[in-house]
Amino acid sequence: MSTRTETHPATSTRQAPDSPPARFTDLLAAEWIKLWSLRSIPWFLLISAVAIIGLNANGARTSRSEWESWTVDQQAYYARVGALHDAFTRPCASLVLLAMGAVGAIAILSEQTTGLLRTTFAAAPARREVIAAKVLTVTGVAAGFGVFVVTVSFWLDEAILAGKYGGVSIGHPGALRLVTASALLAPIGALVGLGLGAVIRHSVTTMVTQFVLLFIIPSFVHDNTHWGAVIDNALPFNAWARLLLSAKETGTPYPSTLGGAWTVYAVWTALAVVLAIATVPKRDQ
Repeated sequence: MSTRTETHPATSTRQAPDSPPARFTDLLAAEWIKLWSLRSIPWFLLISAVAIIGLNANGARTSRSEWESWTVDQQAYYARVGALHDAFTRPCASLVLLAMGAVGAIAILSEQTTGLLRTTFAAAPARREVIAAKVLTVTGVAAGFGVFVVTVSFWLDEAILAGKYGGVSIGHPGALRLVTASALLAPIGALVGLGLGAVIRHSVTTMVTQFVLLFIIPSFVHDNTHWGAVIDNALPFNAWARLLLSAKETGTPYPSTLGGAWTVYAVWTALAVVLAIATVPKRDQ
């Protein structure tokens, strides 16, 4: 008679259920926390805002102090055009682009250089969703910054110029377009910085490239030839300048259209987002 022996495992192993994937709102919250955990960001935004608003206000103050020395024609031109130009000046437009470009670059480079991005991808394997959340977070912060500095600059400068000095209201022809175009420079600059940082992956090189692209080239490209105007009109700063000026005021034989200037805004934004989303998930393994 044979005895059949059955063996049973002393313990049974149970596998813990897989954790649910992170929701996109969770990724947004994480990117928000990571961005504001960088101690330099709040101070950088504060100093930039004070500098931009102060420079704009100083331009309006200077125009007001020189008003009495101008001719009647100069005063009439300023009341029609100049006061609006002093609402947000060219140097401040460049400063917005460069400052927000630095914020966008820091947002991605701070994680790439420390290896935190790999940790993030290990916790949230949906890499493109992670970068999309970072893009939206940086865009939101930069847009809020742009709206704040442009709105404060406009109302403060026009208050300085109120009365006989030619201050204008938001309903003045071209005023709302100027405010909108100036505020949008901030997210465009931030996304360009983010895209360049994603591709270059080196802090100093990214900052130098951004400076050349957003400041040096617009300063040296001549728009008195057809191809020079093509390059000039395709740059975000010059698109902003076209949205500020009428075609006659640009003084170039090849001025861009208003629709073309808005298109430049859209194309630079789209290219920066595509660079970031397409590059980072493949390289940061």
